[in-house]
Amino acid sequence: MTTAAAGPADTDAVRRAIAGTARPPRAGRLSAALTFGWRGMLKVKHVPEQLLDATVSPVMFLLLFTYLFGGAVAGSTSAYLAYVLPGVLVMSVLFTTVYSGVALNTDLTKGVVDRFRSLPIWRPAPLLGALLGDSVRYVLAGTVIIVLGVVLGYRPDGGPLGAVAALALVVVFSFGLSWVFSALGLVLRSPNAVLNAGFTFMFPLTFLSNVFVDPGTLPGPLEAVVRANPVSLLATASRSLMAGRPDGVAILVSLAVAAVLAAAFLPVTTRLYRSR
Repeated sequence: MTTAAAGPADTDAVRRAIAGTARPPRAGRLSAALTFGWRGMLKVKHVPEQLLDATVSPVMFLLLFTYLFGGAVAGSTSAYLAYVLPGVLVMSVLFTTVYSGVALNTDLTKGVVDRFRSLPIWRPAPLLGALLGDSVRYVLAGTVIIVLGVVLGYRPDGGPLGAVAALALVVVFSFGLSWVFSALGLVLRSPNAVLNAGFTFMFPLTFLSNVFVDPGTLPGPLEAVVRANPVSLLATASRSLMAGRPDGVAILVSLAVAAVLAAAFLPVTTRLYRSR
């Protein structure tokens, strides 16, 4: 069965209908980015297993290191908890940034990014929105650690304000680091490759730091490496904020490193996003 071709009158009617309809306003840059950030949170709503890395893993790390190594390292679990909790806060949130690259690579390999490119929106909006949505995961992972620490008996001398300030600093640093893994997600070919490469990079970076032990107990050359590690400076800044004695140098250096990472990898990631 064939359908007759539309005549000139039908074509004119369609044109008049289109011309008589007000064109919807184009989404602004901020609104588009926030919309894609909300998309990321809706993905968690439909697949809640994605939150395992932000909830279960931090709990396991804190319980494992506190009760398995606390007595040997600090003489008591309570004394070690006061030292290790800010470090585990840093480690847990930083590990979560790897999944920013994994999620982006998944969208890329499934063709979702190609659909976004066809939309009349600011080009980097899906990329920026995804990282803003991931920041909510960072806040959740950090909150789980702090709440669990309070349940276990940890009482920060800096009070709730110091704990919130430490969490905010870690989230800002993680947002800068997430641009690194986003670039990695656009370069590698599969989500598993991004995951493996990300953890291969993060494990030595976090374990060669003062997250778990005081650098003063380490051999000389290793101590120098640990003290120069940006993760050590971030952990030191977090401890100082929670203790109510802010370390201005560590805080400023942590913010500077986050800014440098974002400034260096944001244009690289955006260029890769447009070309892939």
